[in-house]
Amino acid sequence: MKTLNVAIIGQGRSGRDIHGAHFRTDDRFKVVAVVESLKDRRERAAREFGCDTYETYQELYSRTDIDLVVNASYSYQHAPITIDLLNNGFNVLTEKPCARTAQDVQDMIDAAEKNNRVFAVFQQSRFAPYFEKVKSVLDSGVLGRILQISIRFNGFARRWDWQCCQDFLGGSLYNTGPHPMDQALHLLNYDGMPDIFCKMDRANTFGDAEDYVKIIMTAPDRPLIDLEISSADAYSDYTYKIQGTRGTLKGTQTQIKWKYFSEKEAPKQTLIKTPLKKEDGLPAYCSEKLIWTEESWETEGPRTFTYAVRSFYDNLYNHILNGEPLIVTPQQVKQQIAVIDKCHQMNPLDRFC
Repeated sequence: MKTLNVAIIGQGRSGRDIHGAHFRTDDRFKVVAVVESLKDRRERAAREFGCDTYETYQELYSRTDIDLVVNASYSYQHAPITIDLLNNGFNVLTEKPCARTAQDVQDMIDAAEKNNRVFAVFQQSRFAPYFEKVKSVLDSGVLGRILQISIRFNGFARRWDWQCCQDFLGGSLYNTGPHPMDQALHLLNYDGMPDIFCKMDRANTFGDAEDYVKIIMTAPDRPLIDLEISSADAYSDYTYKIQGTRGTLKGTQTQIKWKYFSEKEAPKQTLIKTPLKKEDGLPAYCSEKLIWTEESWETEGPRTFTYAVRSFYDNLYNHILNGEPLIVTPQQVKQQIAVIDKCHQMNPLDRFC
């Protein structure tokens, strides 16, 4: 088994606590370099990984032993740093949000193609166990034709760090949004720009970016997607709710249940245009008894995250070494960023950070 040498840019919650934590448990990857502007974080990385440390990412350019650079810098730096790395011959995995605009993503794609390098975006939620279960239920067809998919990434929280500032590419849609947006667009399965309604607001944030987002999204012959990301929801009780012509699914990231009926077992009905009546001649309401099948699924909470990260890196490792296609492609992320950017254009917010 070949070990890939990795450099991580950034030792914040993503660089250290997500990517770094995974690499400590995955023998296929070895952290040989860390880039971090803060001295105490560089010193900590040297102790934890036994690696070289640098203050600027350009110092990596003197090395020829790095197989992958994980770009976990500030969000607004993702695009320019990634393009620079690609142009200097590195394979790059970029944290979300990938970029501010779809053109930024295209520039990253172009740089990767020009230099024959790998460019991938860390969208691990596509591999989350709950989403895989949602997909499998939908693919089974038991819910019938899907009319509406409601997605809630909600909670009640106040925020005051750099990720609530527009200039830093913060706000709920760029920060949290790439996870449910990637899932939503995957389920929508539409190559073009969907029809979009979006409402943004600032509720409990101390910055100038949004922390409430409502998006209604649809396309021809596709279900309606109702996506919500809110920091003002103290009663959030589901992540997914899906309505179909034969049943419904509802669940969180750890528990899902769904119920459906079989058309073969349902009473045969025909349209009646005259007033309905009971046997005694009194008015009757249109009602019947359906035979419901109910199923459920659950997983352990910690597995939701670690499984998704592991599955993402399985795919990336095989892509770099064996040419296995990326499951989450840069082109798909480009569509995601195009939708996010359009939502922001529809909701310009004053800047004061």
